[in-house]
Amino acid sequence: MRAAERGRALSRAPLLLYRLLAEGRYDFTYDQMPVSVRGMPWPKRLNVLRSGLNLLRRRLRPWAMPLHIQAELTSFCQLKCPVCPTGTGELNRAPRSMRPALFQQVMREAGPYLLTASLWGWGESLLNPQLREILRCAAGSGVVTFLSTNGQFLDRESVLRDILDYPPSYLIVSIDGLTDETNARFRAGARLEPALRGIHRLAELKRERGLRLPVLHMRFIAMKHNEHELPQLEAFAASHGFDMASVRSLVIYDSESGLQAHLSLLPGTRSLRGYEYQGRRRIRRSDHVCMQPFWFPSVFADGTLVACEQDFNAGQPLGVLGDGVSFADLWYGPKAAEVRRLVRDEADSLSFCRNCPNQDRPVTDTSLRAVFLNPGLSNPLVVEGGRA
Repeated sequence: MRAAERGRALSRAPLLLYRLLAEGRYDFTYDQMPVSVRGMPWPKRLNVLRSGLNLLRRRLRPWAMPLHIQAELTSFCQLKCPVCPTGTGELNRAPRSMRPALFQQVMREAGPYLLTASLWGWGESLLNPQLREILRCAAGSGVVTFLSTNGQFLDRESVLRDILDYPPSYLIVSIDGLTDETNARFRAGARLEPALRGIHRLAELKRERGLRLPVLHMRFIAMKHNEHELPQLEAFAASHGFDMASVRSLVIYDSESGLQAHLSLLPGTRSLRGYEYQGRRRIRRSDHVCMQPFWFPSVFADGTLVACEQDFNAGQPLGVLGDGVSFADLWYGPKAAEVRRLVRDEADSLSFCRNCPNQDRPVTDTSLRAVFLNPGLSNPLVVEGGRA
């Protein structure tokens, strides 16, 4: 979060407070995906209020449970993307799929307070063999959910059935080229056919069943080799059944080889870059106020809780959930307090903070722009009582 964004959030506090307490309403945008939550239960309302206090003072023991969480459904992937530790072989954690029992624990203990759950991490989510049980739990949790995929298994009937029976709020499909050639330049090993066939079928079945969800979202990362396709992006997404499309800038991660790959992929159009450069050096900013460890942790596939998803090898774990260890034990524990202190006061001592993908960005969102393509969907997505 930029310092100016923090100031704007505080300036809007009176109106937000009225809507929150009087109506149980909270309007926000998650990386260009607009959501309006209405009729929230009181525990969630009070948690949003307490979380807002963290903007005033980033306490080592937060006033609230998280507002958002990321759940890594798998820690492995079939693609070899050059700006991803899984694709480059730098992810040193064992390949695992998150067990439904672990996800259920997270949602049982943290779910009553959460606004959102992002169902992805450093692996391909649809490779989890128990995806159905996880989506079933998420659908009944009262939490806005985002499921992201590279789409390579999206045409499987079992996957389509699971997604439609227990739909996430948004289904994000990463497609970074309008032909197989441009898409595979970054998504090494990917093909467009299964992703597009799956989306077409999902859109068709949604119409047949009269379903609003999931919102089918095509996400496109702008890079040197694909920026020429941007003028055709909206027409391409609409013709294949997507409800919305967004353009994202390329982000860095904590890796020297990844940084070099990032530089080689930068688009020529400056407005499409996520960062400003002097020569080949990223211009550093000093107005970043990190809120991640204070309201947005990540749970890795084996149950390890980390303060930030960028700590992809869990170098600073808060602990491991399960076996009598609750979410609150770790969230309010001494290790979490120490990691928050480091992030707040000594960020340069942590490599994943030094190479934070958000610190040097001019705005918080990674996505540059988004457009709704389906006039039948409301914008923002209205969620009643925490359920869409």
